[in-house]
Amino acid sequence: MDVQWRKSSKSSDAGGSNCLELAEQGGEILMRESDNPDVVIRTTRAKLRAFLGGAKEGEFDDMA
Repeated sequence: MDVQWRKSSKSSDAGGSNCLELAEQGGEILMRESDNPDVVIRTTRAKLRAFLGGAKEGEFDDMA
């Protein structure tokens, strides 16, 4: 099964090497960095939703 990776249109590097990519496979959410595609992190929709909620509320702004 071929994984269909998606990245944000906000990715700042024209070459596509400065972004985080997401995909869904087998009910899991997969994440990887475009410049290191062999390292894949697997998580659930619920965990990703919780993280994104915190990011939207500014919990990680000090890291950017």
